[in-house]
Amino acid sequence: MINTLTSIFCRIFFIISLFLLFIALWDKFIRLFGWTMTWLPYEPSRLFELSALLMIFVIALLLREMREQLKK
Repeated sequence: MINTLTSIFCRIFFIISLFLLFIALWDKFIRLFGWTMTWLPYEPSRLFELSALLMIFVIALLLREMREQLKK
């Protein structure tokens, strides 16, 4: 049960992290031309930080899964 929940959370966090990374890169790119996404409350650098934070959680959960597999 815990393995399936861990796997689901890893996938969800990974997808959200990639989405935030894409939005941050896209916003940074369009700012080169003087435009911006006005609906974003955060700067691209903050979105990149949030993406990295979620990716750290994904890595930690994957390492935990590997440790549990090695114990068996």
